[in-house]
Amino acid sequence: MKTYFLSDLHLGAPYFPDSREAERRVVDFLDHIAKDAEAIYLLGDVLDYWYEYRYVVPRGFVRFFGKLAQLSDSGVKITWMIGNHDIWIFDYLPNELGIRVVDGSLVENIYGKLVYMEHGDGVGRQPAGFRFLRKLFRSKACQFFYSAVHPRWTVPFAYAWSRHSRSTGRESGLDWHPLLENMENFSREYLKTHPDISHFIYGHLHILKQMQLTPDCDMTILGDWISLFSYAEMSHDGSLSLCRFQLR
Repeated sequence: MKTYFLSDLHLGAPYFPDSREAERRVVDFLDHIAKDAEAIYLLGDVLDYWYEYRYVVPRGFVRFFGKLAQLSDSGVKITWMIGNHDIWIFDYLPNELGIRVVDGSLVENIYGKLVYMEHGDGVGRQPAGFRFLRKLFRSKACQFFYSAVHPRWTVPFAYAWSRHSRSTGRESGLDWHPLLENMENFSREYLKTHPDISHFIYGHLHILKQMQLTPDCDMTILGDWISLFSYAEMSHDGSLSLCRFQLR
């Protein structure tokens, strides 16, 4: 049995040539690991946009949600960590799919190794403008007023924002060097007061990278499912490997 980690699927993103094909690729991967998956950690930006209304379910992602529900029902432990695109998950997905949703960081003991996980957008020192937007999007008052606007306006606005964010390079891998350094510095500082951590795992940067922080601790960036189709798998001996999925 193994534990799997993946992030930045961005399902539903407007820049996919075929959104349904992108979803099918992820479902095919989940089918592929179903036979030996003990736990799955989704480290944020799983959906490019999601706003959860009280009585209405947004369209799309039926195959993906159905596969998560099937895996959860079969005993696979699934954790969904909120990113900067899929912020507004409340109680529908946890209740409907039987998964755990976490906003922020998480430290888990997996096969005897302590693993620190976070999407990555909140790691270390961030620019003031980004901190303001992050706080704004999590504001209960802003969420209330946003939900009062008809989806015919909010959904196109959200996808236009996503397209702009990617085209400017912030989420296309073109401007990741300072963010990677920020993650590394944060991890090294955190390790000073938490020396038992064996693995730091992040998403957000859309790059595939693994680096050794100390002889007993490494830092992994999970890549994405836009062009890399990458993930990490952890075996019972505590080793963590980066992999890329090939369609069968």
